[in-house]
Order: sequence, then C-alpha cells, then structure tokens
Amino acid sequence: MTRHDGLDVAGLQRRLAEFAQARGWEPYHTSKNLAVALSVEAAELVEIFQWLTPEESARVMDDEEKAHRVRDEVADVLAYLLQFCEVLGVDALSALSDKIDRNEARFPVK
Repeated sequence: MTRHDGLDVAGLQRRLAEFAQARGWEPYHTSKNLAVALSVEAAELVEIFQWLTPEESARVMDDEEKAHRVRDEVADVLAYLLQFCEVLGVDALSALSDKIDRNEARFPVK
C-alpha cells in the first residue's frame, strides 16, 4: 500500500528540522554525526536480512512483524539521509538524477 498524502522531500526535511529544533538536537546534527547515524540505521536494516536465505528475504514483507521492522528501518535511513542532505545543502533528487545519468553513460545497453 502506497500513501503519499502530498508528501515531498522539502516538506519532510522541514518536519525533521522542526522535530530536532523542538528538542534542542540541532547541535548534534552535524554532517559527521548524521553520516554515522545513517550508517548505523542502514546496518539495522541489513540485520533483518542477515541470516535469511534468498527465498526467505524475498518473502520478508509477508511476515507482519518483520515488515514493520523493515518499514521502520527504511524510515530511519531516509530520515537521516534527508537530514544529512539538508545540513550539507545537497538536493537528494537532483543528486540521484545526475547519478543515474552518469550510470547510463557508463553502462550503456548493449
């Protein structure tokens, strides 16, 4: 089920910034700390799949408990990535589009 409710990257970044500001967390949201937190959250996502077979990993979303964990970790990874981009002034969507362009040039269809 996909639900967007008019969400956009800038709006999510604004909500994350407001959440951190209300709690006085801005001093801790440095590029280094956010990169480290992003890495930790990505590792927590990997942990869910660590000992699963390829077949089990393909069905991970069929188990509601595991699916919930996957969604939570994806949200954490995305939240830290968006905060990281905000701190450094990186437009995540433009960066991704540019990277796809470079990859298309590097790996042309044969």
